Amino acid sequence: MAKKKVKNKKPSKKYSKYKIEGSKVIRSKTCPKCPPGTFLGDHKDRLYCGQCHYTEYKRKSL
Repeated sequence: MAKKKVKNKKPSKKYSKYKIEGSKVIRSKTCPKCPPGTFLGDHKDRLYCGQCHYTEYKRKSL
C-alpha cells in the first residue's frame, strides 16, 4: 500500500482571542460549561460556543 499524504493542520488562532491594551491583557469571554480555553464567539447579537452550543444573548439598548 502507498503511504497516505499528511494533511496540514489548521492553526488554532487562540492568540487572536487576547488583546493587549497598555500593560493589561484583555481576554474574550470563555464558556462556563466547557473546559478552560474554550472561548465564546462574538457575534452581532449574541455570544456563542461552537463546542457545546451555549448561547448568551446581548441586551438591546433602546
